[in-house]
Amino acid sequence: MSYTADTLQLLAPDGQRVASDATEQYLPYVDALSDDQLREFHRVMSVMRRFDVEAGNLQRQGQLALWVPSIGQEAAQAGSGFAAKAQDHLFPAYREHTVGYIRGLDPVRIIAMLRGQTHGGWVPEETGNFHLYTLVIGSQALHATGYAMGVAFDGKVGTGDPDVDTAVMVYFGDGATSQGDVNEAYVFAQSYQTPQVFFLQNNHWAISVPVRVQSRTPLFHRPRGFGIESVQIDGNDVLASYAVTAANLDAARSGQGPRFIEALTYRIGAHTTSDDPSKYRDEEQFRYWQERDPIDRFETYLRAQGEGDAFFASVAEEAEDMAADARARTLALEPPAAASMFAHVYSEAHPVMDAQREWLAQYEASFEGEA
Repeated sequence: MSYTADTLQLLAPDGQRVASDATEQYLPYVDALSDDQLREFHRVMSVMRRFDVEAGNLQRQGQLALWVPSIGQEAAQAGSGFAAKAQDHLFPAYREHTVGYIRGLDPVRIIAMLRGQTHGGWVPEETGNFHLYTLVIGSQALHATGYAMGVAFDGKVGTGDPDVDTAVMVYFGDGATSQGDVNEAYVFAQSYQTPQVFFLQNNHWAISVPVRVQSRTPLFHRPRGFGIESVQIDGNDVLASYAVTAANLDAARSGQGPRFIEALTYRIGAHTTSDDPSKYRDEEQFRYWQERDPIDRFETYLRAQGEGDAFFASVAEEAEDMAADARARTLALEPPAAASMFAHVYSEAHPVMDAQREWLAQYEASFEGEA
């Protein structure tokens, strides 16, 4: 499944701006972007791709058990991530590395989590309200919907104050749309008119199952059956991702209820490093999406706008520096103390945890002095 007649696009694969009656309402969001903001789109996408590659290399070299690549999906994530306001809350799946970086997450914390060195990875209050990665497919849709209900109950929707009105955005993949959790989230979101945007990154593969097997119709049609307004965009077009997400978040914050965005993109890499996509993926389709690479497309656009070689060279240098820094800090990570497994299981001290901690200490002490 590739683009449809309903796919909204502001930047064609050849880097040229396009316009239509359907996209007219989104153009003011793009026109308001400064040159610095446009450069930042490219910088973040490029730096995070290089980090992604380095993290995959570290996994292959035994430094972590698993890596989840997001190569090819940078525009969907960068555009939507930059569209969110500081007070908004973002609920990721487990592939939203670029979104986390935009919100202030140190990407090495993702590596530490996948290394099994943390309980959940980070504290959302310290990472721009970017919540924890969720490996249980689709469950984050319910978490986000419940949080959005709370935002509405707290009166932080439709006040007219841009510093108060808050939206919630949840990310998930095409495979998650077949989960009951996601569909249940639609029910509650529509019933309670939550200030929420469901952001589907349709990368065409739920591990090894193609999206055409899961759905014989475009996935953005599904939430309409629940009464949720939906739209389909070219997820490799960072301008469309930004503008459409910004518009839908504005609508959600103003009290117009939940919205749904399907971003058509492609998972260039494997589902995870434990996967071999060559066993199930069609080479022709793979080449089709490679030719629509989001970073190459946006670079072509920026060059046409007059951006010179110096900028792109500086971004490439920054990306290499970040990759080297991530590698050095990953190699320097120390194993966590065994007792840390008992921390934060409960919000308060708990006798069962205390007993287990004491048992482990005694058990380890029993080996002292043995040859």
